[in-house]
Amino acid sequence: MSKGGYPSVCVVDTHTTRPAVPPRLSQGRQRVGVAQTLLFVLVSVSLCGMAIEACFIYRLYQPGSRITGEADLSYFALQKQNIVAKTATSKLIAAPTLDIPPSKPVAHLTDGQDVVHGPKIMAWSMDAAPLLHEMDYKGKSLVIQKEGYYSVYSKVSFLDVDVFYHSVNRRTERYLGGSIPLLMSRRFSDGSSELRSNSYLAGVFHLRKGDALFVEVSNTSHIARLKSYENIFGAYMI
Repeated sequence: MSKGGYPSVCVVDTHTTRPAVPPRLSQGRQRVGVAQTLLFVLVSVSLCGMAIEACFIYRLYQPGSRITGEADLSYFALQKQNIVAKTATSKLIAAPTLDIPPSKPVAHLTDGQDVVHGPKIMAWSMDAAPLLHEMDYKGKSLVIQKEGYYSVYSKVSFLDVDVFYHSVNRRTERYLGGSIPLLMSRRFSDGSSELRSNSYLAGVFHLRKGDALFVEVSNTSHIARLKSYENIFGAYMI
């Protein structure tokens, strides 16, 4: 009671801010339910994918299965194609791949089973890993590509019968009368035995671009051809 016996007057402030209404629990529960459903779907899809992949791997490595057989056939077919391709490529390449290329022209040739000699002029193998760097091999001859001084050599193994000569000749545009002998050796025998012998020639010569070098013997049928490296021919710039 107020003073004087009158009831006190209660003043109400109409501008007072009302307290915030708490969010409804039903909306939060709906969001949580959607998230759980989506997570369950994703986990299920992942498990199904793993199961399918496991089945496929199991069938792939089963002995006698069609997939394994096709894979093996494909593998062997691919390997066969690679071998054929490498063989064809090796026949087309005249010189082996060098880890460290020479700084100057060089050539080293040997005999081989693929070689067919002429009656007197020797041929050289292109299947026995010949070394050819800045030099060509044409018509049983080494063709010079760069002018300079070259060390030229040749070794021939032969049956020691009758008379056998071995020479390294030069064919050049400056001499139109034929070839010029650079190196030569002769061996005389009475023919009483067929022992093997060999001839080695070497020398240094000034050669010009386009000059051709070749090896000539008295008779190529007397050449001993048991090992490819018994008969060699080469040159290198010094």
